[in-house]
Amino acid sequence: MKQIVDFIKQTFNTNEFIPLHEPRFIGNEKKYLNDCIDSTFVSSVGKYVDEFEKKFASFVGSRYAIATVNGTAALHVGLVLADVKSGDEVLTQPLTFIATCNAISYCGAKPIFVDVDHETMGMSPESVKKFLEINCEVIENKCVNKTTGKTIKACVPMHTFGHPCKIKEIKDVCDEWHIVLVEDSAESLGSYYKNKHTGTFGKIGAFSFNGNKIITSGGGGVIVTDDEVLAKRAKHITTTAKIPHPYEYVHDEIGYNYRLPNINAALLVAQLESLDSFLQSKRELAQSYKEFFVKQNIDFIEEPKESQSNYWLQAVLLKDKQQRDEFLEFTNKNGVMTRPIWRLMNELEMFKDCQSTELKNAKYLEERVVNIPSSVRV
Repeated sequence: MKQIVDFIKQTFNTNEFIPLHEPRFIGNEKKYLNDCIDSTFVSSVGKYVDEFEKKFASFVGSRYAIATVNGTAALHVGLVLADVKSGDEVLTQPLTFIATCNAISYCGAKPIFVDVDHETMGMSPESVKKFLEINCEVIENKCVNKTTGKTIKACVPMHTFGHPCKIKEIKDVCDEWHIVLVEDSAESLGSYYKNKHTGTFGKIGAFSFNGNKIITSGGGGVIVTDDEVLAKRAKHITTTAKIPHPYEYVHDEIGYNYRLPNINAALLVAQLESLDSFLQSKRELAQSYKEFFVKQNIDFIEEPKESQSNYWLQAVLLKDKQQRDEFLEFTNKNGVMTRPIWRLMNELEMFKDCQSTELKNAKYLEERVVNIPSSVRV
């Protein structure tokens, strides 16, 4: 264990505490922030919001991008755009951050948990297909759960730690069963599956710019889509559903105050300019980790086949839960922050009664995966 701590400290060239993931502000952040402050447009109106949306859409290859206050808000609105309503059901994975299931719950819907693939740590298309074939039928172009009588309206896979799941295969299953695909791409900016950027396979994708993400504005999120109607509605309902007018305040539906402030967008425009160098740094770090951990007989988690991962959070796979716990205790006591993967969603009190498939892979990974320091090195 000491060898591991020493290597990580050497890798980051410090004997100080090493966090799991800290942001880097090495470009035009202060310049754009000062410009934003000088303009006085620091709230939801300003040039940086428009500029960020345009540049982000161009980077990922979507027609439209709509900035939001955080990634959870982006995913929530994505599900609203997919017409997920109270009483509906949504397929998702149990191995994910809580925001995925929170967004589903905000709509009054209930998650159904399917297993993940061992290789990707993301939703298994085979598990989705098996669940649907056993439990569901299509009635009037709707996927109906024969067990509950509810409509399965959407499917939300998540690209774990930036490693793409088999999203094209998941989309094919969803299309066959008349289920809307909404991608939780919170962690996968800069990741590609079969040469296509994550978040652009489904009708809607959602990204996050929380303080620990590969680019950040302290918070922030974005919705991406190729559908002009959905894009316009996303912008409308994330800005309180106010009908445009020079001075009157008239709102035509229940909306959300999910607008990204211009001052945050200024940070994101600058961060986007550094994204390519951030991605390169993370790939170099991943290679260093891979070469080191193979000598320790510890599995380093690499990008899946047919994928290009952003390696947002680097991770290792320990042999069992005991070794995982020993690894966590030793590293954290010795100034290197590490953390286990999330507790499975179906094991949390609020989701214990949700329907699920056999979750063999998810449980295996939960007991063994540990994140290790992943910050961009400059």
